[in-house]
Amino acid sequence: MVIVIDVMGGDNSPEETVKGAYQASLEYDARFVLVGDKDQIENVAKRNSIKLDRFEIVHTPTVIEMSDSPMAVVRAKSDSSMNIGLTMLSEGKADAFVTTGNTGALFTGATLIVRKIKGVQRAAIATVLPLSKPTLVLDAGANIQVDVESLEQFAIMGSAYMKQYYGIASPTVGLLNNGVEDTKGTELRIEANKRLSALDGINYVGNVEGNSVVLGACDVVVTDGFTGNIMLKSIEGMGKMLSGSLNELFRSSPVSVLAYLLVKGKFKKFKKKFDSREHGGAPLLGISKPVIKAHGSSDAVAFKNAIGQAIFFAEHNINEGISENMSVYTAKRKAERAAKKAEQVTV
Repeated sequence: MVIVIDVMGGDNSPEETVKGAYQASLEYDARFVLVGDKDQIENVAKRNSIKLDRFEIVHTPTVIEMSDSPMAVVRAKSDSSMNIGLTMLSEGKADAFVTTGNTGALFTGATLIVRKIKGVQRAAIATVLPLSKPTLVLDAGANIQVDVESLEQFAIMGSAYMKQYYGIASPTVGLLNNGVEDTKGTELRIEANKRLSALDGINYVGNVEGNSVVLGACDVVVTDGFTGNIMLKSIEGMGKMLSGSLNELFRSSPVSVLAYLLVKGKFKKFKKKFDSREHGGAPLLGISKPVIKAHGSSDAVAFKNAIGQAIFFAEHNINEGISENMSVYTAKRKAERAAKKAEQVTV
């Protein structure tokens, strides 16, 4: 198992990404390739007493910055750590790729360099929400605008992922909307609700509102990247606010400090459950090989967990399940279009 790691490009790179990669090397049985500026990598290693003999290092002089355009990864900065890492994955020199870098550039690079699974119209960023039970939202930021077929495919890919990654036999799927009634939402969502209701192979539970998502209404939430990203960041922000408020409460008086000491263990478990770092990163579902996007502000723990996610994704051949389900879906849609065309000719 070979994991290629882009240690440049994020808010805390390469300090936290190199540290996270080192932690992963101690925990997981895999070979790790660090792609980035060799001098900076070596400086981080010296500061943190990290032994680099555990890694192969591929030096790249260029970094995709957060301000770069999505096409920079394949045009102006084709010698960047992100491009080189994705190219190694596409050429079969690695089993998975992990980065904290520019989301738009990663999505573009993965689509053009690694390529999509056959039949997939649009890949999607699939993020697990930090809730009491694993809840997957896709798209979480890649596709601002989508069509009905994209939402259908998100449902199929998300179901396959939750089934294989979390072992949920029949993951429930909901369409994010501003009401549960069939008449709610835009024309796109009304039509998508009809199509998802009739879609074979998924356990569709209908429209879901944001508040019911938080309460565990479904295992997979499908939506466009704009609303999905807003929901994701709102929930993450609320979690940080609640955690901070509880910390203040426990420190507000001698009595509350004593109360904290009594529930300290349970409180730590509570915080860990809702800590987005525990989920590590977000896979780009629909890309033909495992590509994991870690949060740009990831610390070493979050990045280590993102690497662990990439290893699990590759070891369990999650893309095979997605590919099989997509083949069934595309064959059915092709037959429907052919039948409709024949009907039009007859008329």
